[in-house]
Amino acid sequence: MDVFDELLRGVRGRGAVFGRSVLCAPWSLRFTDGAYLTLCLPLRGAGWIVPEGGEPLRVEVGEGAIVRGPAPFVFTDDPADGTRAGRAGGEREVRWGQVRDTGTPLEGGPEFDCATVLLAATYDVQAQVPQRLLRALPPALVVPDEEDCAPMRDYLEAQISRGRPGDQIVLDRLLDWMLVCTLRDWFDRPEADPPGWYGALGDEVAGPALRAMHEDPAHPWTTAELAVRAGVSRTTLAKRFTELVGEGPVAYLTEWRMTLAADLLTRPELTVAAVARRVGYADAFGFSAAFKRLRGESPSAFRREAAAVDAVEAAAPAG
Repeated sequence: MDVFDELLRGVRGRGAVFGRSVLCAPWSLRFTDGAYLTLCLPLRGAGWIVPEGGEPLRVEVGEGAIVRGPAPFVFTDDPADGTRAGRAGGEREVRWGQVRDTGTPLEGGPEFDCATVLLAATYDVQAQVPQRLLRALPPALVVPDEEDCAPMRDYLEAQISRGRPGDQIVLDRLLDWMLVCTLRDWFDRPEADPPGWYGALGDEVAGPALRAMHEDPAHPWTTAELAVRAGVSRTTLAKRFTELVGEGPVAYLTEWRMTLAADLLTRPELTVAAVARRVGYADAFGFSAAFKRLRGESPSAFRREAAAVDAVEAAAPAG
């Protein structure tokens, strides 16, 4: 199993903030969704991402920007003036479900002067598994398209303009693909700061042990058995693994199991005992003790809190 694929499998878009927005200078859009991630893709022109309390980042055609929430941020044509509500043209607040333009120019000038077209999508990542990777992101990042990502832009714009039945679902999945592609390119860049275990996946000693634990987390792995997988001694594996990951193999396995368990506990059809078995515990008592030690609360308390959050979100108005 590819660990990167596993970590991001649960990340899904919840609808494009914009289908295709034509932005006429002067323009300033303030994203106030509180989304976990926002993907911004200029299809034409350029703009500036201004995170709250952060430095502006320019993003152009051929680049993708990811902003980590929940703090609001601004996408503007002028970072020196774009966050001022009183500027010419004003500042437009954007919330998912309220705005989805399809080529209509915003106020500020004739369409031929509207040099920027923006496509954006929000991601409300509640699952614990992808958060292990996404927590390592900076508040905002910009990544040039690599060969895998670049061909998607024209195809995305073509899909938006066709207006066929189910186009929102198609757009969401294409944007999911662009998000994963952008994240993969980011973590390959020298300025990225991924967690230690991410870099350790490519190590010839720690990598086989990590992949084994991800492929079968319920197996009763020992450091000795993992060392056999890596083809080294137990001492060599423990030393190398700790150097790269920051903790030993058994401690990492326990934390990974509790991450998986946290997501499983959000499924009401699974009992705590069933969740315990799925992550390698023979009984609910031992699992509950480990979960509380790492998470600070019992599995039952975690489940109740997750259910309460889901109920609040389900009752919230859509727009």
